[in-house]
Amino acid sequence: MTSPLFRDDAYARDADGVVMAHTPEGGIVLDQTVFYPTGGGQPGDSGTLTWSGGALGIATAIKGDDDAIVLVPAEPRALPPVGTNVTQSLDWDRRYAHMRVHTALHLLSVALPFGVTGGSVGAGRGRLDFDMADAPENRDEVEEMLNAHVSADIPVSAEWITDAELDANPGMVKTLSVQPPRGAGRIRLIRIGEADTTVDLQPCGGTHVARTGEIGGLRIGKIEKKGRMNRRVYLHLDG
Repeated sequence: MTSPLFRDDAYARDADGVVMAHTPEGGIVLDQTVFYPTGGGQPGDSGTLTWSGGALGIATAIKGDDDAIVLVPAEPRALPPVGTNVTQSLDWDRRYAHMRVHTALHLLSVALPFGVTGGSVGAGRGRLDFDMADAPENRDEVEEMLNAHVSADIPVSAEWITDAELDANPGMVKTLSVQPPRGAGRIRLIRIGEADTTVDLQPCGGTHVARTGEIGGLRIGKIEKKGRMNRRVYLHLDG
């Protein structure tokens, strides 16, 4: 099991770690990591590992067996031996852009209150697919709502509930095709706003900014028809 440091502090850019294992494919498993693994539409982090006498670029991180997080080298190189103490450093600009986009997509799911059938987070833009028959006619109003939430600089926080509590509040789950992971006994929620003035509250394991003001200006891009009841809406960081 790898301790996911990013879950408690999405702003941690560097951390120490100990190599616990190598995978047959040439990946590296540490005891703890700041690298977010690909999942929930968000790409895995990239960065570097350094240790006494060596360094290695990391192209991405993925989920492995038994709650391990596997760091995937950018090129075939000699791996730090099991037991080695390493320093891990994120490609911070890329990760921070993912955080901004991911939080912005949560706001998009508020501005367009339809079931979500898919999504993807990028470094400069993201998208959500909605169970929606027609493209929104009030595009400018949706964009204004998004930027109003950004300008309000609303706090963003994480909390945990039990599986049973989520079952009692099924409306929290906006994704139609993918359900939050079960079995661990608790589910992570991302809240935008305060308890009495919540803008959004939904299950999510990704990394997010601490306040909506960090997102910056937003611009709705292309809206594509992907099926009779499916519209893909792109959202861009505007600067």
